[in-house]
Amino acid sequence: MLNARIKLRHLQAFLEVARQRSFARAAERLAITQPGISKTIRELEESLGASLFERTPQGVALTQAGLTLLRHAGPAMRALEEGVAAVGDTHRGDRWLRVGALSTVESQLLPEAIRRWHAEPDGQNEVGVNVVTGSSAFLLSRLRRGELDLVVGRMTEAREIRDLAFEHLYYEPLLLCVRSGHPLAGTAPLEAARLGDFPWVLPPPQTTLRQQVDSFCVRHSLTLMSQRLETLSLPISRRYTLESDAIWVAPEEAIAEDVSVGRLCRLAIDLEAQGGSVGLCFNASMEASLAREAFCEVLREVSAGRGSGSRAR
Repeated sequence: MLNARIKLRHLQAFLEVARQRSFARAAERLAITQPGISKTIRELEESLGASLFERTPQGVALTQAGLTLLRHAGPAMRALEEGVAAVGDTHRGDRWLRVGALSTVESQLLPEAIRRWHAEPDGQNEVGVNVVTGSSAFLLSRLRRGELDLVVGRMTEAREIRDLAFEHLYYEPLLLCVRSGHPLAGTAPLEAARLGDFPWVLPPPQTTLRQQVDSFCVRHSLTLMSQRLETLSLPISRRYTLESDAIWVAPEEAIAEDVSVGRLCRLAIDLEAQGGSVGLCFNASMEASLAREAFCEVLREVSAGRGSGSRAR
């Protein structure tokens, strides 16, 4: 039985501090004072007999006890919110599927899956899809807290995947590409040393995709020039590459159409020996909805229809 001293406000405050990693920002989001939220967390810690947060130079971090509580409190709070929302939405028929999307599936897989899902004649067109984009660390943390139904993309290298369930769909390589007419376009064989003479468009530091780039640079003793663009935005990356001499580190599906019509060219050097595993990630502690299961089946069907060049290597 839940400790009677633990109230809903305690859990709300705990989850917001864990999300913001700051008492001040959490207090602002909850529209209460900082002393007020500190008192609320202290009451929760006293009820549990454990410290939930520790101070760090960057703010506050969860203790092991805090991580344990987060793993259970996040999905529980989300389930409660969904229950309350469901009661209010029954008469309107409002339903939503919350999907986290990594850049590796934004261009083809996810849009095609959503299109097919909404086109099916079984009522799925009445379910809205809310797509959240970002880094694997950001999306997986939201999935763990119960704020997303699933995350789709290349993420097996992410530390945050830990106790989440992952289902492999196919392998997706990162490629080095440039605009048509670039000085390196069509050069084969291509020496890695020449890559350091041009700007790069690459994933930001501390992302799983960036780890592959850093590994490539170490293997080839390559130092990148300081003039570079770091972003996960595919539209920004594409436009910058098309209008400059930059080398873009891009997911294969993001450049397939431009390569097929000659706007972009793939460089004759491999960034990685095998692509990363693209798949579906779930929070096993959350009950699977019929909508999620139906959408995942469509994702599997779309993945199975991909060309062999993008699949297991």
